[in-house]
Amino acid sequence: MNSAIRFTSAALFTASFVTAPVAIAQSNVERDQSGPYVSGSYGGYKSHGGEFEDENDLLGAAVGYQFNPFFALEAEYIDFGNFGEDDVEGKLKGFGLSAVGRLPLTDSFGVYGKAGAFASAFDVDVFNESETYDEVSPFVGAGVDFRVTPALTAFAEYNRYNVDIDKEDFNGQVTNSGPEFDTGRVGLKYQF
Repeated sequence: MNSAIRFTSAALFTASFVTAPVAIAQSNVERDQSGPYVSGSYGGYKSHGGEFEDENDLLGAAVGYQFNPFFALEAEYIDFGNFGEDDVEGKLKGFGLSAVGRLPLTDSFGVYGKAGAFASAFDVDVFNESETYDEVSPFVGAGVDFRVTPALTAFAEYNRYNVDIDKEDFNGQVTNSGPEFDTGRVGLKYQF
């Protein structure tokens, strides 16, 4: 009987620990469902399908407008920093413009998908040869968000970007047309 009491106590403690933040957040989420917002994010990425094979950090900042609980437009700046190996290095940054479709699952929790265009500046150094590629390419993403307060939302999201380079610029030293970037990041969004 003593082990049954300990098991019940542990189960109740775990359940209260998991559900208390959700209950508190749901009681505090009454707010306007539309308006402008700003966000900041931090994450990592993996480049593949190109000559760049390492993992690095990225920083993002965005402004947007939430039209209703289901739809927003967003503009963001992303800096992927420097990445690459000794003889093949790159630096990528750019601006994205996307439409965000959101499905609210509760008053404070939802899932979303986004699609848009990414205008990038990609500086590539390969065996002492350098080129800069400015282009606009599509990107897609998906994420989850959790409203912490009426104005503050935490989110986690995945995005995929594709950036092209011209192999002919590097006299056969580069074998692929450019990497795809898988990104994962977390951030906070503040709605006015």
